[in-house]
Amino acid sequence: MSHNINHQIRLAARPVGLPKRSDWQFTEEAVPQPGDGQLLVKVQYLSLDPAMRGWMNEGKSYIPPVGIGEVMRAGAVGRVVASKHPKFAVGDHVVGTFGVQEYALSDGKGVNKVDPKLAPLPVYLGTLGMPGMTAYFGLLDVGELKSGDTVVVSGAAGAVGTVVGQIAKIKGCRVVGIAGGADKCAWIVNDLGFDAAIDYKTDDLKKALREHCPKGIDVYFDNVGGDILDAALTQLARGARIVICGAISQYNNTTPVKGPSNYLSLLVNRASMKGMVVFDYADRYAEAAREMAGWMMAGKLKSREDIVEGLETFPETLLKLFKGENTGKLVLKIAGD
Repeated sequence: MSHNINHQIRLAARPVGLPKRSDWQFTEEAVPQPGDGQLLVKVQYLSLDPAMRGWMNEGKSYIPPVGIGEVMRAGAVGRVVASKHPKFAVGDHVVGTFGVQEYALSDGKGVNKVDPKLAPLPVYLGTLGMPGMTAYFGLLDVGELKSGDTVVVSGAAGAVGTVVGQIAKIKGCRVVGIAGGADKCAWIVNDLGFDAAIDYKTDDLKKALREHCPKGIDVYFDNVGGDILDAALTQLARGARIVICGAISQYNNTTPVKGPSNYLSLLVNRASMKGMVVFDYADRYAEAAREMAGWMMAGKLKSREDIVEGLETFPETLLKLFKGENTGKLVLKIAGD
């Protein structure tokens, strides 16, 4: 691997359904040199997130789409290898939106230093990164969590869901996770301390929710949408809060999104359903990260990364998210030091 060539993956076409290899363009160019106020980052780990599927679509959203021909947007952590920026020195480890490439030039906006001695670098893309922040603010702020609540989380073995369940346990709640497959269900109960798990592949969802949430669901944290959201709506407690974080079951549809037919349950139970985007909490990330790092040190919050190697595997590795093949946070390790 040459140190003066930067390999990149760019969006070549807007995907229809699941992204395929031809929707990407593999490019290389000379490694750029920083000008005044810039830093050059050698990317070490890339964050693969369900939200990336939405960023590939044309149309209005909470963030502009990635342009055709642009390096694919992605969060990443890496090392500063050259700097003309007063706040960053060579050797610093940093996290930011560096994109799917080996080297990234940055003006330092939205870039934060991280300490690899406190936690391994991939943790800053998961539990101490965007997914962790999503879980923290989604559950505590949007979900208005109270001790003693019954909390249900879908996508419970994913990057956000694992943290949602563990924070709810830390805060004295009963936690039920919905995940796909016996292994994931066993892991969230035995290792992460969830009170119960429902396997959406084999269990009768409505029946399982009635059984595990006899007093109803106080907070439903939704990462998947579709039929699972509809089932949760049938089991709400009075005053329930539904947090709409994402809807991975719907992201690759070629037909319109399947909305909840049971939404009148919100009326009957005086419940609310509210969407959240983690970027709205950017000015509070540091306080959340401090508290969560404390929980990790105390052994109350565990993290797990599913690490795949090689930039060239990106198109296939991204699809693991949509096939439910990852356990914990999906991360792509970039070859090289």
